[in-house]
Amino acid sequence: EEFCEIFRAKEKTTGKLYTCKKFLKRDGRKVRKAAKNEIIILKMVKHPNILQLVDVYITRKEYFIFLELATGREVFDWILDQGYYSERDTSNVIRQVLEAVAYLHSLKIVHRNLKLENLVYYNRLKNSKIVISDFHLAKLENGLIKEPCGTPEYLAPEVVGRQRYGRPVDCWAIGVIMYILLSGNPPFYEEADEDDYENHDKNLFRKILAGDYEFDPPYWDDISQAAKELVTRLMEVEQDQRITAEEAISHEW
Repeated sequence: EEFCEIFRAKEKTTGKLYTCKKFLKRDGRKVRKAAKNEIIILKMVKHPNILQLVDVYITRKEYFIFLELATGREVFDWILDQGYYSERDTSNVIRQVLEAVAYLHSLKIVHRNLKLENLVYYNRLKNSKIVISDFHLAKLENGLIKEPCGTPEYLAPEVVGRQRYGRPVDCWAIGVIMYILLSGNPPFYEEADEDDYENHDKNLFRKILAGDYEFDPPYWDDISQAAKELVTRLMEVEQDQRITAEEAISHEW
C-alpha cells in the first residue's frame, strides 16, 4: 500500500539533498497511524545500516519526514540486472542487514517488511554500504503481534498461519533475501494467473506453511554447504527454532 509520496528535497541554505516522505492527513486514519508510527520508530534508531531520520515537520494537513538521501540503487535492481550475487557479495549484504536487524531487535523493534526493494546502496561507490529503508510497518514488540502484514513472498509461516509472532519474522525474511541473492530465484514461487490472485496466494501460503522449498539444481550446485545451512536455519518453520540475527552474525558462513 502506498501511504505516502517520496521525493528529493533540497535544503536552501546548504544545498544538501534529502529524502522527503509526505503523508497527507486527509488520506485517513491508517495513513496518519503509519506516519506517526514511522516517526516514533525512526526517532529511536541510529545505526550505520539504517537510513537516518534528519527532521520531522508537521503541518495542519501533512506530515513531512526528512531522511538521509541514499543515492545508490536498490539491491532488487541489481539482481534484475545481474541475475544473482556471488557468495562473497551476498555475505557482505547479508552481514550488514543482520547487523541492522540485530540492533533493531535489541530495541524490541520488528521491521516486518524486509525485502530486496527495501535494501538500498547508500551511494554509487563500489564498496557502498547497504541501508534499510521504509519503516512504516515496523512495530515495537510489547507482547506478541497478531495482525498480518508484509509482502506475500517474504512472509514467515507464523504470519501466514495468523499466529502470534515477533522478531523471528525478520530472520525468516533475511533467509528469503539470502536465497534470492544466491540463486536469483525466490524460494517460494507460484505462477501467477492474471484472473486468479486469490488462489495464487493460497498456493504460495501453503508452500510457506510447509517450508516447502528446495535448493534447486543447477542454481545451487556450486554454493557452499555453509551458505545452505544458514538459509535453512533462517527459514526454520518453527519460530522458536529459528536462528536469531545475533546468532546468524557469528555463523561460520
